[in-house]
Amino acid sequence: MNPRSRLWWTFAITSLALFAFTLDRLVVAIALPAIRADLGAQVSGLEWTVNAYTLSFAVLLLTGSALGDRFGRRRMFTIGVAIFTAGSAAAALAPTIGMLVAARAVQGVGGALLVPLTLTMLSAVTPPERRGALLGAWGGIGGLGAALGPLAGGALAGSVGWRAIFWLNVPVGLVLMPLARLRLAESFGPRRRLDLAGVVLGGVMLLALFVLREMRAPAPMLPMRFFRSRVFAAGALSSVGMYAAMFGALFLITQLLQVGLGATPLQAGLRTLPMAVMPFLLAPAGGYLTDRIGFRPLMIGGLAMMSVALGWLAAAVTPTVSYGLLVPPLVLAGAGTAVFFAPLATAMLSAVAPEEHGQASGAATAIRELAAVFGVAVLGLIFAGHGGYASPADFVRGFVPAMWVAAGLAGVGVLAAVALPRVRGLTDLARRCENDARDAVSAGAAG
Repeated sequence: MNPRSRLWWTFAITSLALFAFTLDRLVVAIALPAIRADLGAQVSGLEWTVNAYTLSFAVLLLTGSALGDRFGRRRMFTIGVAIFTAGSAAAALAPTIGMLVAARAVQGVGGALLVPLTLTMLSAVTPPERRGALLGAWGGIGGLGAALGPLAGGALAGSVGWRAIFWLNVPVGLVLMPLARLRLAESFGPRRRLDLAGVVLGGVMLLALFVLREMRAPAPMLPMRFFRSRVFAAGALSSVGMYAAMFGALFLITQLLQVGLGATPLQAGLRTLPMAVMPFLLAPAGGYLTDRIGFRPLMIGGLAMMSVALGWLAAAVTPTVSYGLLVPPLVLAGAGTAVFFAPLATAMLSAVAPEEHGQASGAATAIRELAAVFGVAVLGLIFAGHGGYASPADFVRGFVPAMWVAAGLAGVGVLAAVALPRVRGLTDLARRCENDARDAVSAGAAG
């Protein structure tokens, strides 16, 4: 297969996998009230329906990247798709909230294998001068999954039931597995010893021990020297601000539309479109602009838009607010996410050598997902401390303070993005960072 065909097949397959992943996340978000009613779940149960998936995904991401580097990225991607598909079927059949949470954790394990490898495999076949545009288009297709997720979730939950939202992933997985086997090139990262001790210690509760272990391991899954890079460290912190705010807010916004404002699941899905469709529309432009003006202004702008949008929602929402007043902040929040995604991915990959892209992409995605868990947990706790599901007014009492905190989290991300270096164009910076990273790897090997 010629390089051009290989590039487009890789783009198509990895984009479809990302589409399934983002679709699944927001499909579940819009179905939370239906799951609560059917299975009798409390707020904590709904949080774990989201967080079991996200947490297992985040904790095992670095393992997925390391396994791909060692045993083959195409092979581990295919295995990840199979696990994700099996977990989706188990979630569709779950009789209790506990079984649903367990199935969601299995989905997260599969996602931990397939998602970081999509970025690594696509980056490996993309010329550096086109990386921003391709990553932007890849992110745009992920944004399409996010845009269709609430609509599909609302339509299915309101008609045939919430279980159908998980069956959606099964045919996608059955298509992806043979396509990956036939059309993706097998590739490997550095053939180093797998740091099994680092895998074992890679849980959230043992994160400090994990960091200490990785600093001393001869072949770490996540080299701590990545964080010596100003670009990587500032990008990681800005990612925490954005994704904690965004996913924590989404957890509550999808419920606000139904519990607080009385929409049906389908109506709620349609009403999230002003926010959800923006990544699909604007992410490719974000990638295009990254190649020309650099990542710093786009990341600052995206985070600032998110912070303003969430503060706007906090100020605007009352038990009697009309939906029309919520459309502008929802659009602004979606636009902020859209212009942030591609510059972030490009910035963090530019901070390491090409042979370390697997580790860097796994680390970047793990940071994002842990931030999402943090955001859902913190905003869920604030919501439960101030309100509940007794009435629309009770829901709004919890929603408003949670949104103010979400706006503050995005504001912290703005401060982190300000610390990024000022560059006019990305190509020279990317080459310089990659050369510096390659020199550091060579020095470490020589030592």
